[in-house]
Amino acid sequence: MRHFLFLKEKTVTQTSTLDSLPSKSVKGASFLILLQIGCRALTFIVNQVLLRFLSPHVLGLSAQLELFSISTLYFSRESLRNALQYKPSDDEQKKTAEGVGGEKKKKKGSGNVAISYGSTRRMQEVVNLSHAAIAIGLPLTVAFTWLYLRKAGTAVLESHHLESSVYIYALATVIELLNEPSFNVARQEMMYATRASAEFLAFFTRAIISCSISIWVGMSGRNVGVLPFAAGQLGYAITLNVLYLSNVYPICVQNAVSLLAAPIASSTGYFISRFSRPLIMRTATLYGQNIFNQLLTYGDGYLIATFASLPSQGAYALASNYGGLLARIILQPIEESSRSLFGRLPASQATPKSKDNAVLSQAKHHLTTLLRLYLLLSIFATCLGPPLAPILLRLVAGSRWTHTEAPGVLATYCYYIPLLAINGILEAFVSVVATDPQLTRQTVWKVAFFGAFAGTGFLVLRVFEMGAKGLVVANAVTMGLRIWWSWAFVQGYMRSVNDGEGLTLRDMLPSTGTVAMGVAARAALMVTETGTRQEGGLGELVRCALVAGVCVLGVVTFERDFFAEFVPHGLVKRFPMLRRFAKRGDDVGAKKHS
Repeated sequence: MRHFLFLKEKTVTQTSTLDSLPSKSVKGASFLILLQIGCRALTFIVNQVLLRFLSPHVLGLSAQLELFSISTLYFSRESLRNALQYKPSDDEQKKTAEGVGGEKKKKKGSGNVAISYGSTRRMQEVVNLSHAAIAIGLPLTVAFTWLYLRKAGTAVLESHHLESSVYIYALATVIELLNEPSFNVARQEMMYATRASAEFLAFFTRAIISCSISIWVGMSGRNVGVLPFAAGQLGYAITLNVLYLSNVYPICVQNAVSLLAAPIASSTGYFISRFSRPLIMRTATLYGQNIFNQLLTYGDGYLIATFASLPSQGAYALASNYGGLLARIILQPIEESSRSLFGRLPASQATPKSKDNAVLSQAKHHLTTLLRLYLLLSIFATCLGPPLAPILLRLVAGSRWTHTEAPGVLATYCYYIPLLAINGILEAFVSVVATDPQLTRQTVWKVAFFGAFAGTGFLVLRVFEMGAKGLVVANAVTMGLRIWWSWAFVQGYMRSVNDGEGLTLRDMLPSTGTVAMGVAARAALMVTETGTRQEGGLGELVRCALVAGVCVLGVVTFERDFFAEFVPHGLVKRFPMLRRFAKRGDDVGAKKHS
């Protein structure tokens, strides 16, 4: 099986035509979405088991340590990962054809050349810069570990096995950082099957270890604090490293690339003959921006870790984890795959004099389609989510959590999800088409946005005393400001390369019937909630599910022309009843292209 995956990925690396890039992006998004579905489904099942053995205190502490690990990894590698998505200019691509091992590849034929702009040099650049992430991450891990143990509150430090758990998390973080060269090569070569299998098995290992230890501890009556989570994180890092290395190493051998930071021949434009100066400059530009990205993304975690008790942190962690399930399963893979697509298309480097109309139209259509799809999903999130959230939480987490802040926070989070989705795809576009000065301007604006977040957070936490629910409100305000800036940038970019024609809101907004269906469903759910507030249980869920099902069917009916574009022709042949449905979509698509 593994040999088959390797041959499949080798075949993928031999195809470098522009027309295949969107299909690879879609296929890659499918792999990553399936990965997220599998991982999150597994995590969800394990969490339901763990919730029977965990207190809000322990769950809040585990959220703190997870934030500690995420912060270390983010500051170490995120800027470098984004910089490596940057597409070289035509001159740079021409030069890379003469890179390390280039002449040898020319003799063998172009079939052995990797897809990463057709060069061994490019792959070695990726590996070398990945080692810079390791060099940054090691001292950061030490510093964050020292700060956490020194600045943590008394309730945290008195938790069982806290110090041991922190050290294990730090070790797991270092091991995960060592995986950067292999990961970046796999992403550069679009090895989606390898990524999916490696990350799923790593998730599975973490779930098994954490769950097994927690159940054993719970049954034996012992208290080991967050040690099960720490052990699971260590197992995850080791498994991930081994699987990535075993799959990427043959690719590197085939392309004469070292997984160590090796010198690059004809190293003009390289720092110490290893690190590409343009990539270093772009990384430096992105680094300052990503600091504020981290503060904006996880600012709620930092605020609640500072001002809230551990039980409140546990309730917020539970609600935000469930609320962000959709974002992690679907939105994140789509953003990553779209970023790869936008970064590889020539339109991302286009100017009014050298634009490619076909490619630009393709990128514009991709962005417009996703934005409309997200707005349709927003109908479900905002109209169906808030009434259903407390019911589902009571069923999956148990009645012990219904008396915490979690139900209210989860209901409020449903309004935040659409903003999260729209901002994610817009910033994915901005991150790969913006020039360094534009990224710098975006960073300056994000400083102002963080100030708005901090000010709003102070108001909702200290003045209005909204608790964890207020943090969602503060995040929503900040996300709205980020969407405003990114939308203005995308419109300006599109108009500059497309004869003054930007994105059209009319092509994205849901129909009037769709909005009316969502409002009607929300009203029906509110009536149902009033009539069955004390009943609870499966009956209440069934009634709500019926209302939600009618809403989904209504939206699909009103938006049939849009959804028809996604009906595969093979499915139409198998089910002739879909022929008319798909034909309407083809007619609509033809009108758009004309």
